[in-house]
Amino acid sequence: MQFSVLPTPRIHFGPGALAKLPALAAAFGRRMLLVTGRQTLRRSPVASRMLDELRRAGLEVACLEVEREPSPELIDEAVALGRQTPFEVVVAIGGGSAVDAGKAISAMLLQRDPVERFIEGQPGFTPHDGRKAPFIAVPTTSGTGTEATSNAVISRVGPGGYKRSLRHAAFVPNEAVIDPELMTSAPPELTASSGMDAFTQLLEAYLSPFASPYTDAVSCSGLVHFSRSFELACGAGAPDVAVRADMAYAALMSGIALTNAGLGIVHGFASSVGGLFDIPHGTLCATLLAEATRENIRQLRASGGGEAGLQKFANASRILTGRATGSVADDCDRLVELLEEWQQQFAFPRLGEFGLRESDLAEIIAATRSKSNAAPLDEAAMRRILSARV
Repeated sequence: MQFSVLPTPRIHFGPGALAKLPALAAAFGRRMLLVTGRQTLRRSPVASRMLDELRRAGLEVACLEVEREPSPELIDEAVALGRQTPFEVVVAIGGGSAVDAGKAISAMLLQRDPVERFIEGQPGFTPHDGRKAPFIAVPTTSGTGTEATSNAVISRVGPGGYKRSLRHAAFVPNEAVIDPELMTSAPPELTASSGMDAFTQLLEAYLSPFASPYTDAVSCSGLVHFSRSFELACGAGAPDVAVRADMAYAALMSGIALTNAGLGIVHGFASSVGGLFDIPHGTLCATLLAEATRENIRQLRASGGGEAGLQKFANASRILTGRATGSVADDCDRLVELLEEWQQQFAFPRLGEFGLRESDLAEIIAATRSKSNAAPLDEAAMRRILSARV
């Protein structure tokens, strides 16, 4: 057995953890950039009070709001501002887009070139040297797990667009403050889509050919917490801090798992589709996961050597449903059925609602890569997944 584990941030988890933020930030210096989502401070009374707390702690706070997934232009503009007033620490409070933006700004403040030069897969790509400003991540949704990952996703949407990563092991946040009280105000639609992102990451990392006993333990632990609170968080349990803590923990585990094991075809499509169409990331995961799981199980059954993968799909099914049928095949089928039930229950939209058409599939498939998928998928298999959700 051989595996390695990438760094994790210092994690502060639990109700009330946000109260630690002023002291954590002040330890790095006085000049701070605060990156938030457009609605973060308006939606969460807990988060809105923090701005005053930071200033009372003697921090000079400049604010930046992020509305969508960060673009290279947004990162470059923020970095230019930081060169005029050098920031000693970057703090991001918000969903995955806000945290990714903060992570990317932190990574670029000590660089002179534009961010696109360091984005994976871009022409003229140059590896980043890892120098950054200190960064603190404070998620307000339970989805991407970016508070524990070493990459920031940067997007340019439209013809010739892309959705790719700025990545270095040093980009893992210095501190991650995960307070489930921040998440109780997230609306049901956002809770469902972000939750499905976390679940997709847990399942894809668990099934990855690069999984290890370490990532299996992390993924399964996340799946247990997700299974008992996902539907509650999307409904009557939304204001329950314990329910939100389960979801926050699942998202955190998904970030640790994906960093060390990689992700599968759903996230492969998230990159290729996300560069062409303005589809929220969690929504894309939610609408594709049932079909992707069906196709992966089909390919593992057809391969004749996919028993280990099928066992893992069956185990995930048992964790989610709380029961075993006694048959690996039946448990795998039950997993697909459950995902289809969620698709109906939460009305996850089809890709066509965002403008994607069958005529776009060839371009998408040609641009899709997924070396960490549970099973090798050819063009026909990828087309089946997408066509079922157009």
